[in-house]
Amino acid sequence: MNENSKTKIVLLIEDNKGDARLLEEMLYEAGEASFKLLCADRLETGLKYLKRGGIHLVLLDLGLPDSEGFGTFKKIYNSVPNIPIIVMTGMDDEKMAVDAVREGAQDYLVKGQVDGNLLFRAMRYAIERKKLEIEREKMILELQDALAKIKTLRGLLPICSFCKKIRDDQGYWRQIEVYMKEHSDANFSHSICPQCAKKYYPHLYKEKEGKTTDEE
Repeated sequence: MNENSKTKIVLLIEDNKGDARLLEEMLYEAGEASFKLLCADRLETGLKYLKRGGIHLVLLDLGLPDSEGFGTFKKIYNSVPNIPIIVMTGMDDEKMAVDAVREGAQDYLVKGQVDGNLLFRAMRYAIERKKLEIEREKMILELQDALAKIKTLRGLLPICSFCKKIRDDQGYWRQIEVYMKEHSDANFSHSICPQCAKKYYPHLYKEKEGKTTDEE
């Protein structure tokens, strides 16, 4: 059985048993067996369920005995940012639900204005949107990483003709080995080429040439 055909586990965090039972009946009447509700009547209990894993979607009431208001959403979202959340709200709290959507919730539903078909579509779309959102964020990170590598390997670097320092992106002139170490995986050891050794330490070359002549 592939992932799309598996039953999705929906965590309903709602302390009103009547509202919880009504949502279960809505899905049952809509003939939707692709979702299974798991109920928690406290935020703390819901967080424990989420910690165990296996949850595909959260239906969240913002008014709970152990948590009230927008902070309820933030606690769930910060705990499981990759799981889609639908906020369940009353008419008086609709603005708060809109704020939750702006901050990462996938959708909100107003209690008393929901039927089984609307609930099913909202849950299905929330899961799909979150999946696309995660894939998009992953692609953005991969593109940023690729662009960084291209910039590092193929960028045009201003280099001083005399001291050979490199000008970085902030306009500072830096030693080439320092710049390259920060922008690559290369490690550097210092040595001296024969031409520079002869130019800056001529006495060493004279001594060496003298020893060579004596040996001959």
